[in-house]
Amino acid sequence: MSPDHDPNHQSNRNPHHDSPNGPNSLSLAQATDLQQRAIAVAHHAYAPYSHFRVGAAVLLADGTIVTGCNVENASYCLTVCAEQAAIAAAVSLHGPDIRIRAIAVANLNDTASQPCGACRQTIYEFSTPDTLVFFPAEEGVIAQATIAALLPAAFLLPSS
Repeated sequence: MSPDHDPNHQSNRNPHHDSPNGPNSLSLAQATDLQQRAIAVAHHAYAPYSHFRVGAAVLLADGTIVTGCNVENASYCLTVCAEQAAIAAAVSLHGPDIRIRAIAVANLNDTASQPCGACRQTIYEFSTPDTLVFFPAEEGVIAQATIAALLPAAFLLPSS
């Protein structure tokens, strides 16, 4: 299987090649690469019930990219979203201290779709407020927002 089609493929990238707009901003090439990886892994989705195949590519703060896709279940509430699958893979590979720099979400249904509420909370758990989230919007446009904009009232436990 080629790296472009391997859903768990990682690439090490230099995290110090940030654009001048801040540590979480991405160049057009970086954002396009992340989106293309999300599209590629969406082809691996297991979606026999909804036929809504989704992929996610997570860019970690260390420059590593980890991908995941949705995996449905006949008991719908047991379905795993692509964003959660990618984040779980990142934690499995790199440990619980990962930090997400950006995440791209794509689907093969040409449908506008922001991350669901549960995915927003999961992304927030491993992010900073300015982590970038790229997702399909209307008419094939790729929209972007920070996780803080998508989840302004995130659930946070008090620190002990």
